[in-house]
Amino acid sequence: MTQPAPSAQHHGPEKGTASGPVATSPPKRDGGLRALGLRADVRNLSLLGVLAVLVAVGGLTEPDAFLDTGNLQLILTQSSVIGVVTVGVTFVIISGGIDLSVGAMVALASVWATTLATQEYGFAGILFTAVVVGLVAGLVNGVLIAYGQMVPFIATLAMLASARGLALQITDGKTQIVTVQSVLDLGLPDSYVLGIPPLVLVFAAVTVAGWLILNRTTFGRRTVAVGGNAEAARLAGIDVRRQRLYLYLLSGLCCGIAAFMLVILSGSGQNTNGNLYELDAIAAAIIGGTLLSGGRGTIVGSVLGVLVFTTITNIFALNNLQSDVQQIAKGAIIVAAVLVQRRTLRGGET
Repeated sequence: MTQPAPSAQHHGPEKGTASGPVATSPPKRDGGLRALGLRADVRNLSLLGVLAVLVAVGGLTEPDAFLDTGNLQLILTQSSVIGVVTVGVTFVIISGGIDLSVGAMVALASVWATTLATQEYGFAGILFTAVVVGLVAGLVNGVLIAYGQMVPFIATLAMLASARGLALQITDGKTQIVTVQSVLDLGLPDSYVLGIPPLVLVFAAVTVAGWLILNRTTFGRRTVAVGGNAEAARLAGIDVRRQRLYLYLLSGLCCGIAAFMLVILSGSGQNTNGNLYELDAIAAAIIGGTLLSGGRGTIVGSVLGVLVFTTITNIFALNNLQSDVQQIAKGAIIVAAVLVQRRTLRGGET
């Protein structure tokens, strides 16, 4: 007489579990993730459409100049330097942080790498110095933010001011000319590989590496988790502070690489290098679909954002339009991208 009761109690919870909300919630969540992935694909296709329209506009307004092979190579080359910076910034923003110091870090790394003392060590000395300076600056940002508990906005703003000031002190306001011929040769057409400038190849390599790290590694998944919910990530066993430190190191590394690329491109080091790079990089990441609040973003979208902005700048320059009109156009694009993001988020919540 006592056995039926346990049997009834056993079957009751099984039926409740099968028909309750727990069994139906995973498909709903998977459907939401698929919807977000589809929106990301649609956004990237939209950016490709915008880029195609810009190419058409450039071809119609200045067909001989814009469609010239040299001009297209110039667009890609100019995109490469800010593009490498944007890859690092994208990781930081996905984690829920911000880095306002990237332009200043590029300037500091470029002038430190082009001092007379550094140039005595040749190509390797310039490259090594640029990368190390970028890493050290990123390390300072990371330590202040991850372990000093400083707000990223404040910490990187302080780095912006400090790095700019140090770059000015090193150069004394003068341009440092590069005399190492092996560095200058990389900017010449003779160094192009199948018509592709070496800087573009470096940009492509950094982009591929960034995509693989974000989408195919534990580091990438941890970055997204920290940006989505830092406390939940901590409870899941992720060392949030160490992850943030690594992310700012990555941003600094990208700035060091970009600084070396800028030295090749300009043949000099100046304290004004990288001016407003932080705004261009953040804007490119935003229109590429990276959320300022963190938790979502794509390397492909950020790269397309860089290409869109660089193409706009090139078209405006060829048509002799004033820079203020260019800035207004960029501002309008950023506002439109943020509005699209908000609408996408509302759609994802329903």
